[in-house]
Amino acid sequence: MKKVLLFGGAGYIGTHVALAFKDAGWKVGVFDNLSSGLRENVASDSAFYEGDILDSEAAAKALSDGYDAVVHLAAKKAAGESMKDPDLYALNNITGSLNIIRESVKAGVKVFVLSSSAAVYGNPNYIPIDEEHPQRPINYYGYTKVAIEENLRWYEKLKGMRFASLRYFNAAGYDPDGRMTGLERNPANLIPVVMEVAMGQRERLQIFGSDYDTPDGTCIRDYIHVTDLAAAHVQAAEWVFSHNESLTVNLGSEKGLSVTEVVEAARRVTGQPIPADYVGRRPGDPARLVSSANRANNILGWYPKYSDIDTLISSTWKVYNKQKNS
Repeated sequence: MKKVLLFGGAGYIGTHVALAFKDAGWKVGVFDNLSSGLRENVASDSAFYEGDILDSEAAAKALSDGYDAVVHLAAKKAAGESMKDPDLYALNNITGSLNIIRESVKAGVKVFVLSSSAAVYGNPNYIPIDEEHPQRPINYYGYTKVAIEENLRWYEKLKGMRFASLRYFNAAGYDPDGRMTGLERNPANLIPVVMEVAMGQRERLQIFGSDYDTPDGTCIRDYIHVTDLAAAHVQAAEWVFSHNESLTVNLGSEKGLSVTEVVEAARRVTGQPIPADYVGRRPGDPARLVSSANRANNILGWYPKYSDIDTLISSTWKVYNKQKNS
């Protein structure tokens, strides 16, 4: 039985990735500082290490339990915040990632899977965006992902560690089987914020920008269900193991949804009014980001199963309602 250590495995995406690896027969360990993740999200049969990726010794101690693969999901991810506090992102995302990479090499880890991002591309030259698109991030968060990918390529050349870099588009939704119940802390992404307004936890939604060059003036994003995303981590890790080659792929649904379309779908699915105000644009937000997932389709045989808008919204709404009624 192969063993995988998930850095950031108690968080929203990490918990779903843990479920996917367990479903595929892997033994799972979780390393998390619980700043945004939840202890309740870690399965009782998973090893748990509470620690921070800035603490090399803590990472080394966890890795000493003998893991075949590492998945790095512990980066900070709010594009707007990264523009206001680049020092925080430099420290956590770059220094912290280098700690994980270095300690993984020392521990003899064979495969490193990186939670990367479509933010590496910046404003698109063409749609859909494929993996050959120039990398010109327009926010500091995106730059940190470029830096981590570059270091992984160097460590492959110099140390021989193979990696998979998975460039996410917009993760959303919750486990369709209802196994994930702990909500993400302090969410910054659109759909969970919409849910908080629907639940009455926030008074109103702010929509950043109504004058983009899109059909309804709001930003268009490619939303990928987190369960589809999680499955790709397992497929990528197993592919790298079997081929002894590194891999970089986009993970997206290849469909674009505007902010307004998401809000209207949420009103329909939840039956809640979800009041919203249009406000000014945020710095670092491209107008339109839609993926080409052809490489993931062709190499991994990966295709989204749950990424339609109704499943994205309804699977999230069920978890929020369950929390409200518990």
